[in-house]
Amino acid sequence: MRTIQQIDVRDQKVLVRCDFNVPLDKNGNISDNFRILKTLPTINYLIEKNAKIILISHLGSPKGKDLKYSLRPVARELSRLLGREVLFLKDCIGSEVEKSVGKLEKRQVALLENLRFYNEEKANDPVFAQKLAKLADVFVQDGFAVCHRSHASTVGIPNLLPSAAGMLLEKEFKILSKALEDPYRPLVAIVGGAKISTKIKVIKKFLEKADHLLVGGKIANTILAVKGICVRDPLPQEAEEVLKDVEAINLTDSKLHLPVDGIMSLADLNEKYLRSGAVGTVRREEEIFDVGPETINNFKNVISSAEMVIWNGPLGYSEISPFEKSSLEIAKAIKKSGAFSIIGGGETVEFVTKIGMIEDFNHVSTGGGAMLDFLSGDALPGIEILKKEL
Repeated sequence: MRTIQQIDVRDQKVLVRCDFNVPLDKNGNISDNFRILKTLPTINYLIEKNAKIILISHLGSPKGKDLKYSLRPVARELSRLLGREVLFLKDCIGSEVEKSVGKLEKRQVALLENLRFYNEEKANDPVFAQKLAKLADVFVQDGFAVCHRSHASTVGIPNLLPSAAGMLLEKEFKILSKALEDPYRPLVAIVGGAKISTKIKVIKKFLEKADHLLVGGKIANTILAVKGICVRDPLPQEAEEVLKDVEAINLTDSKLHLPVDGIMSLADLNEKYLRSGAVGTVRREEEIFDVGPETINNFKNVISSAEMVIWNGPLGYSEISPFEKSSLEIAKAIKKSGAFSIIGGGETVEFVTKIGMIEDFNHVSTGGGAMLDFLSGDALPGIEILKKEL
């Protein structure tokens, strides 16, 4: 994969695909600038090379030109972080954009409006890709979180311009490749979260590659229910092929560690009703909202021997304090272990940020679905196209 250092960007107009899909509060202000901060090394490198820098990104999933999803707040935050004005353009294609980009001076930074204001972005429309590509001489892909998508800004533009990976994408690729191909051992993988359909492939991969796999969250509850350990109603929300994969999981696999106890509440989340107990004792009117104290101790013992830990997904319903204990204890255990630690996924990053521990992990991935696909062994279209000859 070509990197930004291997391509001529000096004095060029450089189009940079970033991931500025940041959370906004009810007033439209950025509540977490983590993903913006991660793009700064690439932007500053291009400034040093006297490039004219044109940044593109999406924000949310707007239906048409909905200004609630405007990237204008990102331009303001970038201006503050860079210590220079970032020119914000009210569109991402069209004659006005072309005129403004044509007037850019060397070392100047512009941010175009939300790519997803146009359906053509997700459809990988070739005409839309051409309109974006004509703005620049060179393309830099620095949005790892969208590299698993075959969109105009991930695979369309690189077919039209000399292209390379930015510094963020290069770092993600190197660290996650190490974890997948040559990890420090013992390797402990921790998978939590809600939807097993999004993580069954990475669970299967970790059962092959990792020394230990710890599973929590609703994903663990689904496995326990399918296996008949928890008394639950059928799970129609999961696709039939996913349930077949779950049924094929070998519960006697020594690598696999599932919860043995949990913190239960009524299914409507009545916080006044809380109890702990073995997972096999859950009642039909209850849900398991966190793993229990015995499971936490079991997981901590496994983590204590790790040389590398990969964590994606909280182990409980961590948005509510009664159910955040397991995720908090696991975060502390990872730090105490001294293992090389990798975390990813929006909920996980949000949680460790909330508890003030984000700096305690060696690598915090900007990718959720992209990280899972990469660690599952899938080829990411946005990365594969950077390997083609110029």
